[in-house]
Amino acid sequence: MRDLAAGMRYLGRGQRWVAGHGRWFGFGLLPALVSLVLYAAALTALGFFADDIAAWATPFADGWDELWRDSLRVLFAVLLWVAGLLLSVLTFTAVTLVIGDPFYEKLSEQVEESEGGAPPGPGRPVLLEVWISLCDSLYVLWRMLLFTVPLFLLGFLPVVGQTVVPALGFCVSGFFLTLELVSVAMQRRGVPVRERLRILRTRRALALGFGVPLVLLFLVPLLAVLLMPGAVAGAALLVRDLLDEGERGEDEGPDDRYGTGTPGTSGTVPRPGGISAPKTPQPEPWTRGGTPR
Repeated sequence: MRDLAAGMRYLGRGQRWVAGHGRWFGFGLLPALVSLVLYAAALTALGFFADDIAAWATPFADGWDELWRDSLRVLFAVLLWVAGLLLSVLTFTAVTLVIGDPFYEKLSEQVEESEGGAPPGPGRPVLLEVWISLCDSLYVLWRMLLFTVPLFLLGFLPVVGQTVVPALGFCVSGFFLTLELVSVAMQRRGVPVRERLRILRTRRALALGFGVPLVLLFLVPLLAVLLMPGAVAGAALLVRDLLDEGERGEDEGPDDRYGTGTPGTSGTVPRPGGISAPKTPQPEPWTRGGTPR
């Protein structure tokens, strides 16, 4: 329960941060507005053609009594549109992050600087960063579909399909939404997408506390746009918790949170992405004591 509440607090802290930094709030709105227009058009088209898709997908019901046939197809059309809406909640973030990768990278970096310092980025070209973000988003979407497709089919079950399945759907969407949002700060640290997934699995309650309320709020289109900058800011703060970067050893110098080799540190050697590490073997920065956080 503590992690669940902590996730909600990070969401609130991110919104408060952008509210207090109006320039960065406006900076993060533009990509979300572009995505909103694209998704509004797609969902409108899905709603318009949902009946035709339902008829095409249920040819076996052509010979049924009209009442039962129409009831099945209306249920199918409604579930199809709801599935599209829930899918759009997750992919909205993915598409917005790809569109606004340079915007959100700077926003995330500023949030971390205000909290004591951000790690140096990998120094890759912008187009390469966008390509990596796109590939990571497609991987996350594929993993999410492994859960949402079975849940969509289970939605046809009486009672359970209208109660338990939607609740599970929101949890799945919330978890993967968090995975998308932490990608900005994680990618800057060189943490690959599969490792991000593993890390979040060790703190599921934290991820759900952050992501599930955001999924519910994102169901309101305009709120999705307004909350996106704060969601990125909150995810940057959450990453610092996930990777335990708020804790500092007694022998660390004041400017050596990321092992940059500044005065007050022991000997360091460069690591990939510009981050330095002690010469003696140490666990990766997102672990402590050799075990995942």
